[in-house]
Amino acid sequence: MATAVMDHQPHSGGRACNSHDSHETADNGQKFETDTEAANSAPLSGSGQDRAPELLERRLSQLAVLERIPTFLQPSLPWRDRLMHFTFAWYTVSMSTSGIALILAITPKRFQGLSTIGLVIFLIDLLFFVVISLAILIRFVLYRQTLRRAFTRPSEALFIPTLLLSVAAILSNVSAYGNIFLPASSAAALAGFLHVAFWAYLGATFVISVLQYHLLFSVKAERRLTVSAMTPAWILPIFPVMLAGTLATPCAEGQPADRAIAVLCAGLAAQGLGILVSVFFYATYLSRLMVYGLPVQRPGMFIAVGPPSFTCAALVAIAGEIPRVFAGLGAAGGGRSVLGFSGIGAGDADVLAAGIKLVALASAVFLWGLSFWFFTSAVAAVVAGMPDRRFHLSWWSFVFPNVGFVLASIRIGSAVGSEGILWLCSVMTVLLVAAWAFIGFRCIRAVYQREIVWPGHDEDSS
Repeated sequence: MATAVMDHQPHSGGRACNSHDSHETADNGQKFETDTEAANSAPLSGSGQDRAPELLERRLSQLAVLERIPTFLQPSLPWRDRLMHFTFAWYTVSMSTSGIALILAITPKRFQGLSTIGLVIFLIDLLFFVVISLAILIRFVLYRQTLRRAFTRPSEALFIPTLLLSVAAILSNVSAYGNIFLPASSAAALAGFLHVAFWAYLGATFVISVLQYHLLFSVKAERRLTVSAMTPAWILPIFPVMLAGTLATPCAEGQPADRAIAVLCAGLAAQGLGILVSVFFYATYLSRLMVYGLPVQRPGMFIAVGPPSFTCAALVAIAGEIPRVFAGLGAAGGGRSVLGFSGIGAGDADVLAAGIKLVALASAVFLWGLSFWFFTSAVAAVVAGMPDRRFHLSWWSFVFPNVGFVLASIRIGSAVGSEGILWLCSVMTVLLVAAWAFIGFRCIRAVYQREIVWPGHDEDSS
């Protein structure tokens, strides 16, 4: 991903260092403490908001000293200072956890209690979402200049959409677990909430995607992204709009036919927008790989799996809702008109719906091959080696894009009635849950060992 990283990862193992290196490291540590105390004790000119830029520059000036010292030897920083580096990329934790909960809600081969496990994970994710949001809010309150920097520095700005992706995943889980656990009497209220949420989400994500790409297009020349550093993270600003297509079906369920068809058509348009913009970026991405080779941070390559995968899932799901909608439209029109086709009887509407389902399934299978190719390429790149093995929040790309891949495989397997595919999807679900647990462990360990939320190690680095 477009994360700026440093090269001072502490060496593991029993590598010994000579006395000169030890004295130099110790001197650097003492110098940092002296510089920090002097900087913190120096008087600030002005007060209130006028002090914020000067305070921010003071913090940033300390990075030059920090870069010369391995993180495990650096003096500890209070959490107030570390929160300055708590970026939007942390929402990858929330959207990946929600993705796992969603897969557990729909995985085909189930056992008793699986839905309860998924619900617990979903509730934990809601806690993650609230904590992450509060931490970022506190960061912007304590360090006001970081708000502007977050939107104008591409290395962090590309991760702002992960907030919206988390919201989309949460709404999908609300629909899935609401249908499982809520009583039938609450179905109407749930459907009404999801209908409003869908249109609000679609409008917000469309506007934000336009504005964010505009900011990336018009940022200062020295901060612009370069083709040599192109990663699939460039797709992220359009990703939330695309997920409106995935949200369309759960938000259309339980709606009257006229409302449902509007939601499905809007979701299809959003899905088409997202996949087409992503395909345009794929051309640059593949050119970058051919000319400059594999990226240093290989997990981010899995982001390319997401757009075709979620498009597969959306197409099959939308087509699956069409028969009910056509039946409702035909009944409302007295059997005379369905989507402008006059003289449509019940049998004709069924044939028309079956034709749409067939086209959607064929298109989904067509795109599934692309997602599988990107998945295999990313796996091969990771297996071949990861030059930068330090943990970064981009590691969560192992989870969320592959949630879409598993989701698409489940939809296709169910549509064609293949038991082999459905069993394979259950195996993939187990592997994905294992990857989520492992990356969660590494994420906690990275915070403790100062690999992230530390000066120079996060997406706010220049």
